[in-house]
Amino acid sequence: MKKLLFQFDTDAAPSVFDVVVGYDGGADHITGYGNVTPDNVGAYVDGTIYTRGGSEKKSTAIFVGGGSMAEGEAVFEAVKKRFFGPFRVSCMLDSNGSNTTAAAGVALVAKAAGSLQGKTAVVLAGTGPVGMRSAALLAGEGAQVTIAGRSLDKTQAAADAINKRFNVNVQAAATPDEASRIALAKGKNLIFSAGAIGVELLPEGAWAEDSAVEFLADYNAQPPTGIGGLDAMDKGKERHGKSAFGALGIGGLKLKLHRACIGKLFESTDTMFDAEEIYALAKEMA
Repeated sequence: MKKLLFQFDTDAAPSVFDVVVGYDGGADHITGYGNVTPDNVGAYVDGTIYTRGGSEKKSTAIFVGGGSMAEGEAVFEAVKKRFFGPFRVSCMLDSNGSNTTAAAGVALVAKAAGSLQGKTAVVLAGTGPVGMRSAALLAGEGAQVTIAGRSLDKTQAAADAINKRFNVNVQAAATPDEASRIALAKGKNLIFSAGAIGVELLPEGAWAEDSAVEFLADYNAQPPTGIGGLDAMDKGKERHGKSAFGALGIGGLKLKLHRACIGKLFESTDTMFDAEEIYALAKEMA
């Protein structure tokens, strides 16, 4: 029985990256659909749940992706609502790679720290999918988290969405320029950067001599890094007495995690991988 993975992508074309990792994770064949919405996904889901029966059904699985986490979440919910009784297959949500990337980054820092309870954290450029997921997972570990963005309205909306979805208390702050980012990061125990590629959000001098800073994590692999003074390959590297994690240092676990999740989709018919489930696996693998 071939392991079939159906990729429902909210973008016009299914992600090549997700296809490659899907095969590396154990799928025998991947069929991708673009421009998937809550309104049109039902027919696709029906094709996955009404074809195979009994134990054969676990050899069919669904992956929801695309660039927008909000759109991906809506499709993911529509998929789950289509299931009933034994008519279901396992499903994973990882829009923009945000669940697996954030889970890997936070899991590595949490392992190195031992406990994040009560620690102060800031997520720079935190209004994107990876930043929002990172903030949610950090808050879930007991950290006091602030997400930063250029516009307070947009950042507050992101914080509200995180708090509603994960039942946490993430704060929002406007950081329209470098000076405001430096001021916000000062005195924080954890500094995460989730900005666009090739943009330095925090210079090395802003954190190097700050005794409060313990851990730094940057998701940007393309020079310059989001946090000055870090290298993309850092994986717990000591820099100025702090523990640093770069994008490629985090990316190794992210890829292993993504592949592991794909493999587990084919072990049953009722596995649902969203942020919480993916993070739990990341902590085991970190």
